[in-house]
Amino acid sequence: MRWTDGEGHGPVRYGPRLPEDGLPVPPELTAVLAAAAERADEEPVGGGPELLRSACDYWERRGLPVEPGRVAAGPGAPALLLALTAALGGDVLVPRPCAAWWAPYARLLGRGVFHVATPAESGGVPDPYALLETVRRVRAEGGDPRLLVLSVADDPTATVAPPELLHQCAEAAAAEGLHLVSDETWRDTLHAPHDTVVLSPAEMLPERVTVVADLAGALLPPAWPAAIARFPAGADGHGLHARVLDVLTALGARVAGPVAAPAAYALREPEPVAAHMAAAVGLHARVAAALHAAVVAAGALARPPQAGRYLYADLGPLRSALAARGVGDAQELEDFLTARLAMPAPGGHRFGDELDELRVRLSTGPLLGGTQAERAECLSSPTPLELPHVQRALNRVESVLDDLRDDAQRWEPPR
Repeated sequence: MRWTDGEGHGPVRYGPRLPEDGLPVPPELTAVLAAAAERADEEPVGGGPELLRSACDYWERRGLPVEPGRVAAGPGAPALLLALTAALGGDVLVPRPCAAWWAPYARLLGRGVFHVATPAESGGVPDPYALLETVRRVRAEGGDPRLLVLSVADDPTATVAPPELLHQCAEAAAAEGLHLVSDETWRDTLHAPHDTVVLSPAEMLPERVTVVADLAGALLPPAWPAAIARFPAGADGHGLHARVLDVLTALGARVAGPVAAPAAYALREPEPVAAHMAAAVGLHARVAAALHAAVVAAGALARPPQAGRYLYADLGPLRSALAARGVGDAQELEDFLTARLAMPAPGGHRFGDELDELRVRLSTGPLLGGTQAERAECLSSPTPLELPHVQRALNRVESVLDDLRDDAQRWEPPR
């Protein structure tokens, strides 16, 4: 990835964050946090009994039963992934594209990171044949691939991998002796939960898969960092759990005491939390669908969003119009759209795509308004897309993209 001078261009410190909800925190959650604010004792490394029990209950409701001795909590998924990468050793395989925060932690530890192509229909899970070929090539060049990180509900592509693809990928990984880390941060943000099948690779390979979920995906605001990890069954899983706790201890990576209480409460999914989550997911789904329609109408490419709060768009078909505006790569596209749309628009190079590919992740949160009142209105409105501030934001996106489409068509050579 190219280094540039601007403060907003750094590959790690100024890289894209998890797409934020942008919505008010449910009052029931803030009440739990407030009640725990006077807590003076530390949460144990890996999480206290209440938090771990709530995490077990959370996974059991999703068909992944587990005992507290195979669960750990940390101050965000990045801390858990860092600890897992350190504990497992070897080189790391990730899909292309992938979440922006996956690769930096492996590189921080001096591990090689190798991107594997994903199929056309979805991101997050590598093509199994590309995975086998990449493992063969890395080993032939003296590498030591041991870990594959994937996501069934993907950031940045907003897609959900089909079960058959996930099964084939898991089989290929197991055949090569890889450990899998399944990032399931966004599995609770499905836009059509009754029509979309989400499976965890931990259901297929219970002794080879560690599941990680950042609670900022659906349950907690990003300002309250907490994440959970579910370790594999068997002796290997027990040993990995112990090594991860060692790393977290060395880092001092604990869930903050006051945050542990709302994290445990949210993981139990009481009615107020479940209702807020369902309303928020539905809102972001509607805005993402409108954003997708605007992108496609302008002649750009994007898979229909199935989860999360974002859309991954390929503006390659508009390359001629962008070139006329001085945009020739993903970093320049990021700069151009961030300025024109007045919202973050990280380029695909931040997610592992090639710099010369004109890809970008667009988030739905900034389209919900600039104030808490406007965002709260979106959450309560039966027709959020008709609210004036949402219409203005979507119109701005449509205007920028339509201008590019019109110019690209004007300069298209005659056939």
